[in-house]
Order: sequence, then structure tokens, then C-alpha cells
Amino acid sequence: MSRYLVTGCAGFIGSHLSLALLNAGDEVVGVDRISPYYDVRVKHDNISRLEKNSGFQFIETELTLVGENDLRGYDGIFHLAGQAGVRASWGDQFATYLNDNVLSSQFLFEHTDSDCPIVWASSSSVYGDSMEFPLLETMNCEPISPYGITKLCVENLSSAYTKQKNQRISGLRYFTVFGPGQRPDMAFTKICKSLFLQEPFHIYGDGRQIRDFTFVDDVVGATIDVMKKGSSGLYNIAGGAQTSLLEAIHLFERVSGRKLDVRFEAKQSGDVLVTSASTDKIRSEVGWEPKTDLIDGMRSQWKWAEEYFGGDATLGTK
Repeated sequence: MSRYLVTGCAGFIGSHLSLALLNAGDEVVGVDRISPYYDVRVKHDNISRLEKNSGFQFIETELTLVGENDLRGYDGIFHLAGQAGVRASWGDQFATYLNDNVLSSQFLFEHTDSDCPIVWASSSSVYGDSMEFPLLETMNCEPISPYGITKLCVENLSSAYTKQKNQRISGLRYFTVFGPGQRPDMAFTKICKSLFLQEPFHIYGDGRQIRDFTFVDDVVGATIDVMKKGSSGLYNIAGGAQTSLLEAIHLFERVSGRKLDVRFEAKQSGDVLVTSASTDKIRSEVGWEPKTDLIDGMRSQWKWAEEYFGGDATLGTK
């Protein structure tokens, strides 16, 4: 049995990760400030499920306010706390991204024991609007959104602390994670909600933008494997299911047996056209590979959405 700290434990990936660790018999101390970026009831529901396990302890606070003693004594730290969302990172909201992504990560790197490994959530957004595929970890990164810039900044911080403290810090570049419990601001949850309630779904752009969709259970598996196999560095975590948004909509229509009312809006700043990752590095160094294909993951998310929005259709709207 191991004891882990999970920051951002109330979020989409963080709650799935925490539950997987608890189900494996590990102890988890979770930290989350319960950001109001989306409906906080979603996060409270995630915490309630985790608290059913006696091995879980929850600390509700800003990461930078966590006492130094609460950052020590772990077999490893999973750092998933951060402000998500490309489109909202412009303008006055950037201060939140700077605090939640950069400053909180620097605080964690600074105050953890040098012998405690850290695995943290970076993003495919660091690559920017590359025209060279597949995306490799060795490529030059030119993010085109403030959100992506904060993630690249943390990658550089983690490199500096790795060299200074001789600490194992691994950054995982997640590619468009989906599945049950996906954040209400993300496309697949919005598609499911629109299908379930028979409401219009708004596409920003022409719908031909391609994403490397990755099922949440595969992301959790990769995250744990990197920690437990002692790997370090930067890794792409991608499902290998490069699909356009229009194609994804057609697949959800097939899964649900319903027709989606699609409305097209102007393309948003910071949205890239294509993401398509090479996962050769994590396959060779860690032995991880995705197990869930796109259509099976969609079936799982739609089944969850029927129960979720059937119970309370207002969830995620505030």
C-alpha cells in the first residue's frame, strides 16, 4: 500500500485517478480549492464519492496555502490542480491561470521533498497550431493561447527543479480527455447534453477541427504507470483516435439513436486545427498503450450522460 497526494482531486481526471488509487488499496490525500470555473456541485459530487472510501482524506484549500507538513510523507504526488480551458484564458482571467497553473506548481515543486516523485498534468496545448504530425515530445512548442503558455511555463519550471533538486518530475501532455464525468464545459459532455435534452449544439468553427481523443481510464492508467515505473520526463498521452468534431457528432448520434441540432459559430481564439500525437516514447519507456477505442468510450460516456442529465438537467449550466 502506498500513500499519495492528489491535487485537483475534485476535477474530472483527478477524481478518476483518486478513485483508481483507492480501489487499488492505496491511501489518498486530496487537495482542491473547488474552483467555480464550472458548477461546483459537480466537484462536490466527486468528493462525496471519494469520501465513501476510508483511505481518502480531503483538504479544501488553495494549493499555495497548504502547510509544508501536508506536502511531505508521501510515496508520490500527482499534481492535477490547475485552471483548465483555452478560450477563457484570454483577458482578465489570465491572472487566475497564472495563479492556479504557474504559481501553484512552483509552490509544490519548491516545498516537496526531493526524494518524492511528482507526476503532473501538462497539455497538448503546449504544441500550438503545428503543421507537422505526429506531434513528438522533442518538437519546438509554440502555444497559441495563454492557457498553453502557462502549461509550457510549468514544463520549464519542472525541468529547472529536476536539475536543481535532482527530483523526479514527470509532465504528461494529455490529449483531449473524454469519458464519464467529463467537465461540463467540454465538447463531448455538451454534445451528450444537447442530444439528451434535444437542445442546439454550437460548434465554434466549421467542425473539421481534429482532436486525438483519449479515454479517461487510459489517461489514469498512463498517469499511474509513469509514477509506479519510475519514469521521468515529458510524455504524450493520447488515444490514437484522431477524429474531427463533425465525425464525433455523427458517432454520438449513432450511439444515442438521436439527431443533433448543430449551429455554427465563429472560430474562437486559441483553438488549434489539429492534434495528433506520437505515443512511441511512453510505449517504449513505460510500456503503456491505450486500451479503449473511441466508439466504446463514447458508449460509456453516453450511458453516464443519460443518468447524469436525467437526474438533474441543470447540472453544469451555472
